[in-house]
Amino acid sequence: MSQRILFVDRDGTLIEEPADFQIDSYAKLRFVAGVIPALRALCAAGFELVMVTNQDGLGTDSFPREAFEGPHQLMMQVLESQGIRFREVLVDESFEHEAKPTRKPNVGLLLHYLRDRSIDLAGSAVIGDRPTDLQLAENLGCRGFQLAPGPWTWEGIVAELLGGGRRASVERTTRETRLRISIDLDQVAEPEARTGLGFFDHMLEQLGKHGGFALKVHCEGDLHIDEHHTVEDTALALGQALRSALGDKRGIGRYGSAASDHDSRELAARFVLPMDETLASAAVDLSGRPYFVFEGSFPREQVGGLPTELVPHFFRSLCETAGLNLHLQVRGENAHHMVEACFKATARALRQALARAGTDLPSTKGVL
Repeated sequence: MSQRILFVDRDGTLIEEPADFQIDSYAKLRFVAGVIPALRALCAAGFELVMVTNQDGLGTDSFPREAFEGPHQLMMQVLESQGIRFREVLVDESFEHEAKPTRKPNVGLLLHYLRDRSIDLAGSAVIGDRPTDLQLAENLGCRGFQLAPGPWTWEGIVAELLGGGRRASVERTTRETRLRISIDLDQVAEPEARTGLGFFDHMLEQLGKHGGFALKVHCEGDLHIDEHHTVEDTALALGQALRSALGDKRGIGRYGSAASDHDSRELAARFVLPMDETLASAAVDLSGRPYFVFEGSFPREQVGGLPTELVPHFFRSLCETAGLNLHLQVRGENAHHMVEACFKATARALRQALARAGTDLPSTKGVL
């Protein structure tokens, strides 16, 4: 298998770059937000790291080598203590006006990677904080990501490289409803729901908020008849979007992150959620096999215009198109609390099951 490389800049990418552009003292050494967990995840996914950095005039009177080495070695030791090791550290010491072929964005320091046929350059990437890093990526024939002031964060880069972004949009039109749903499993954002049923909108927002993903739902349904088609079709479209966004499901928790010294993938995520007098629990398996089990009864027929009989029907329909196995239980006295606890508990169980680390497929069958 070809090796994928991340060609990573140093100043402004791994560690913050000071106003004078030189990290020549320990006091100036500060890591960029999110870099350590991101690099750990990328290394676990099989990427190798190569540092490529321009250090203007290193070894001259303007930037003595001994002032550089101490903070640099401390940085490397901290990274190594977290399991982050670099295949190679490549430093160009020239000034910009010298225009040497070894200075980024030129590829002089990286010619051996261009010649090595075991390197998957198309699957590799350059990560930096300047346009020159993007130009280097173009010169190498790989992808480029620019951190601030560019558009990327370390968290976003991990999501993009490990899954290409787990996003999906679904439009569903029938004689009863017109639906548009978008979902991004790797983006945290305030959820939006507009279905014409205020309480149902609130419940959908609980799924996005407590599930930890971006969710937008817009539905125009035949509410002049009743609520059934709006609730059912929303669940079916949401399940379709969820299944599409998950892709091949590599790296997901599947059952969630149950605490165990053994393989946590063998333990279902049973999330128990209290809400005043109400207690709800949800257990989730993203198995690809739809199955829904519900235990509970509501003390009244309707909450905020939403018939309570449609609550288990919503989750059953969601399971059908998402390929989801869900066991949901609720007990309590206040119907509002009970319905809301069902949505929140399911969302929290989904949050665990959707969480991704690495690229392994959590199934002995080789497919989910």
